[in-house]
Amino acid sequence: MTTWEAPVRVPPLLMTFALAFQQSSEAPARSIGTPVMWAGFLAFVALMLLLDLGVFHKKAHAIRIREAIGWTVVWICLALIFNLGIWIFGGPDRHTLAVQFLTGYLIEKALSVDNIFVFIIIFSYFKVPPMYQHRVLFWGILGALVMRGLFIWLGMELLKFHFMIYIFGGFLVFTGIKILIPKREEAHPDRNIALRVFRWMFRVAPTSLPGAAAPIDYGKKFLVKIDGKTWATPLLMVLFVVEVTDLLFAVDSIPAILVISNDAFIIYTSNIFAILGLRALYFVVGGMMDKFHYLKIGLGMILVFIGIKMAGQEFLLKLLYGDDERRSISPVISLAVVVGLLAGSIAASLIWPPKKAAGTAA
Repeated sequence: MTTWEAPVRVPPLLMTFALAFQQSSEAPARSIGTPVMWAGFLAFVALMLLLDLGVFHKKAHAIRIREAIGWTVVWICLALIFNLGIWIFGGPDRHTLAVQFLTGYLIEKALSVDNIFVFIIIFSYFKVPPMYQHRVLFWGILGALVMRGLFIWLGMELLKFHFMIYIFGGFLVFTGIKILIPKREEAHPDRNIALRVFRWMFRVAPTSLPGAAAPIDYGKKFLVKIDGKTWATPLLMVLFVVEVTDLLFAVDSIPAILVISNDAFIIYTSNIFAILGLRALYFVVGGMMDKFHYLKIGLGMILVFIGIKMAGQEFLLKLLYGDDERRSISPVISLAVVVGLLAGSIAASLIWPPKKAAGTAA
């Protein structure tokens, strides 16, 4: 005689976690990035950086606006040529991947505007001469290449757990709303935690001699020898603050790009192309930040849109299309929304320029 056993009852909370962590056993997302393509891209980046610092900027000098515009155009053209290569040679999904690359590139480029604003504050506070600013940004880029790669890998690993899309999406919506809410606050670089950590880790060389009015000029050096001991120059301290700043901005930008594509090669290359052009863009728009006062609103709306797309697209697609097999919003729609919000915020800034404070000279 066979006995009948009742099915085991699994608590709902335990079932939720089981389904979430089941995602980690799924096969990883396919990528067009073969080892040869990865090696070729990294070799290209290394070559361009060597030419930049070793040839075109071998001698420290202040970057003029014409030179900065030229380099900005070069980096944008290189990114578009790379994008065209994906469109032509990217395999069966080449058109979708090309749209994803362009969307990710534009998002990262737009978010980098905030980096530029912070860099202006940092360089002004530490009185970094214009001729050394490019050097700091160059070495900052090298650190960003490594950190962005680690962040992208970590983000893709976390997204193997389904519940992380809701955490990332909610974080992006929160960040976007935070940008949209206007607030008045003054920057105080001297209160930066990164500075305290740096001074705890290194001996910082004095900026002036006792009784001397003129500051000590250490040139472009990051380290100097004083009385047989190695000291960090203020320029190295600035570089450390720039690296930490980029790390903090990556917390916003990496989740945003992870919504656009799940191809590691597309995510990393679009991110790096945008970062490589950041130095030249800094010298182009550094003095024009106040003119694009509505750009922050556009950025906030982009982050809100991306966050909703990430966390709510499954619900929205079921609501709109029922049991249709649509699994994601078209990359073309995402690109159109990003371009529209960016163009609209820039146009609004030009049509309605910021009002001058009372008493300001016309």
